[in-house]
Amino acid sequence: MIKLYDDRLTLNQPFNPKKFVLYNENLNINIIFNQVGMNKILLATHNKAKLKELEFGLQNLEKIGIKLLTLDYFNITSHPHETGNTFRENAILKAKFYANLTKLPTLADDGGLIIPFLNNEPGVKSRRWLGYEATDTELINYTLQKLKGVKSADRKAYLETCITFYLPARNPEGSLILYEQEKIVGHIAEKAFNNYLEGFPFRALFIVDKFNKYYDELTQKEHKQVNHRLKALERLKVKINKYLIK
Repeated sequence: MIKLYDDRLTLNQPFNPKKFVLYNENLNINIIFNQVGMNKILLATHNKAKLKELEFGLQNLEKIGIKLLTLDYFNITSHPHETGNTFRENAILKAKFYANLTKLPTLADDGGLIIPFLNNEPGVKSRRWLGYEATDTELINYTLQKLKGVKSADRKAYLETCITFYLPARNPEGSLILYEQEKIVGHIAEKAFNNYLEGFPFRALFIVDKFNKYYDELTQKEHKQVNHRLKALERLKVKINKYLIK
């Protein structure tokens, strides 16, 4: 049995494991651990750029004794089949896949680019838009090709993400899934930024409306204001606090 929580939906009774609590004043969040293995969280991504952002967003957890582990730590090279129709479905799928491999609480995300003019493509197929696992350069060039000659008003786009925390079943009450979603509003430029971050090809083309700047030329302060992954992660930590502390 799985209990799925978000701001609109509650199934069954709240998860209430035997637990102990660590409190971090800097994060203003209580982190719950359920006996063996719960002082570890698996960050389930092979994307080094995503991993860096997740580690940044969770950096204070290690100060209170929570170890952040990576797929490389376990020499895991496998990938689940991402068969979901939404970012949320794929994020849950990935979190469950890697949690089942490691038996650890797992954090996973799925996200990509949404372009309304292209019927919301590439969406969940962002990395596989070309029909295979494309390189950053291929994705940048393909996006520009698809929007060649398209007027500015039709180049609106969103960078979206869904981050999922999956707590494997450790008692009869079952497993727990928590998630948060966020997006950045912008539009696609007519040429790529000349110095983009490897692993995030669409950011090289993405003009953030809030600052009217390429994502990759935002200052650190501006980046923190709009980064969708960090925003979703902050809300997810609050949700963990809300649903697990009884």
